[in-house]
Amino acid sequence: MDCRHIQFCTDKSKVDFSQLQDLFKAGAFWARERKLEDLQIAIANSNPIVTVWDNLRLIGFARATSDGIYRAGIWDVVVHPDYQGIGLGRKLVETVLSHPHVNKVERVYLTTTYQQSFYERIGFVRNDTTTMVLYNSQPAANLSLLQQRSPAEAKS
Repeated sequence: MDCRHIQFCTDKSKVDFSQLQDLFKAGAFWARERKLEDLQIAIANSNPIVTVWDNLRLIGFARATSDGIYRAGIWDVVVHPDYQGIGLGRKLVETVLSHPHVNKVERVYLTTTYQQSFYERIGFVRNDTTTMVLYNSQPAANLSLLQQRSPAEAKS
C-alpha cells in the first residue's frame, strides 16, 4: 500500500467526530456505542490527540491523558481494519509517546484486551498486579457516599 499521502495530526480541532464514530464502529469493539457528545468531552479533556488521515478519511486515532511528569494513560488506540498491518498503529502510539505532555512521564499506562504482544513490541510490559478499576455507574451517588465517610474511612 502506498502510504505517502497518509498524514498524522495532533491538532484536536481537526477531529471529525462523525468520522471518529465510524472509525470506532469499524475497528474498536470496545467503543462502538460511544455518543458524539461524550467523544467531544473526552477529546476536550485529553492531550495529546493524534489522528491519522488518508486524504480526507480518518483512518487512525489515539489520545492520552497526563500530569506531564509522573503518570500518563494512552486511550482509544484504533486503526481502521483496511489499514492495519502496515505500521500505522506503531507510529500512532510512538507519536503519542513522543508528545511533550507524555515524553517525560515516569510511567505510561495502557489498557488493552487482546493486543498485549503488539504493545510489547513497542516497549510496554505487562502489569498484571497493580491495575484496578472502579465501574462508576452512578458517579454523583458515589461522590456523595465518599463525602459522607470520615477521612479515616476514606483512606481504607
